[in-house]
Order: sequence, then C-alpha cells, then structure tokens
Amino acid sequence: MNIRELLTGKAKEVGVKLTKEQADSFQLYMELLLEWNEKINLTAITDPEEIVVKHFVDSLTLFQGCKVKQGAKVIDVGTGAGLPGIPLKIVRPDIQLTLLDSLNKRLLFLGEVCEKLGIESNRIHKRAEEAGLDKKMREGFDLVTARAVAPLQVLCEYCLPLVKMKGIFVAMKGPGAQEELDAAENALDILGGDEVKIVPVEDFGAGERNLIVVQKKSFTPKGYPRHGGTITKHPL
Repeated sequence: MNIRELLTGKAKEVGVKLTKEQADSFQLYMELLLEWNEKINLTAITDPEEIVVKHFVDSLTLFQGCKVKQGAKVIDVGTGAGLPGIPLKIVRPDIQLTLLDSLNKRLLFLGEVCEKLGIESNRIHKRAEEAGLDKKMREGFDLVTARAVAPLQVLCEYCLPLVKMKGIFVAMKGPGAQEELDAAENALDILGGDEVKIVPVEDFGAGERNLIVVQKKSFTPKGYPRHGGTITKHPL
C-alpha cells in the first residue's frame, strides 16, 4: 500500500513538512517493518494506515516538545522497531543517532533499514542500565528519548544518566502523563532532572498523546542507574 499521501498530510498536521524523498523513505521503512515482523516480533500494529498514524507521525511529534539543535547527539532508548529514532533521522539527517536495544535481532533489522534508507546510525546492543554506566555513553547525549518503554519513574533511571548537562530527556506518553510525572518527582530530583514540562500533542488521530520534557540540571550521582531488576522492583 502506498502510504506517502496519508503520511505527508498527517505529518503536516503535527508541523512537519516532508519532502518526496523523505516520504519514499518512510514507505520503504514500512515495507521492511512488515516483512521482518513476520520473522521477529517488532510491532502489533500491522495495518499500513495505523503504522503511519500510531508509529511514524507519533514519532515526529517529538519536534513539538523541543528544539533539536543542528548535529545533536540523540539516543533512542529501547528503540524496538526504531521508533522514534529512525523517523527523527529521516526528517533530520544532521542528527547523530544512536539506537539502543537489548535484543540483537531488532538491531539486525535496524541495520538493514539504515542500509536500505542510506542513513547512518550507531546501533548498540545493551540494556539501558548498562549503557548508563558505560563511561563512553554516560552523560554523552544532547537528547535522550524513549517511547512506550516503562513508567516515567523507571524511565528516568534508564535515561537521565545518559543525558548531558543541560541536555533534554523526552518521554513520549499517552494519557495520564501528569500522574506519571507526580510519581516520578523523587526520581527526577535524585537523578538530576529539572525544568519539567508536559507538552500535549495536537490530535492527529492517535488518541491523547503527551510529551514529558525534562532538562538535565545536575550530574547523576554515582550508583545510578542501579541494576535493572532493582530499578523496576524498587523505583525511586
């Protein structure tokens, strides 16, 4: 199915103007996603129109929440099928993109996507808490993003250790963003997050969507992130 027209129209609704070449890239991305999804579990959404709205355009709403500077170092934590990282890179080829996932099969898929689309990315096979303790990655990114990975108070411990001082962490959420933010207050305080805002996303047909945008204001203390099991069983 040709999704270019629907995608271009929906992207415009959220403030993103796509070129013909970018629309072509999304078309190929969708075809590869559906092809690989028959071999490995990448998405429960397989209807092309739903992929456009609930995956591609939803990913692009990140630009409503923050300005991404030229050449920004961006990491997509728990990237899965490459969302939102690949859509961001298609629209903004200047960003330096890192895709982080704990499942190597997904990274093989993402390798083929990047090769076929002609885009560069650094693909890393690690758990988020391992990445946060890696000296090469810790506090090394201008923008850290995660979409549908975990509750915010857990996500903070996965993501904030990776954010540079004065960098941004954006959690892409559905309804209940304020409740999640309230529950994450202690985690944000401990891990160095501040200047938090909730940005409601304009309705483009995917239901209520919100961006929780956090600026890093102090270094994450040593000892964080903790071990993965501890993070989820005993959130801050």
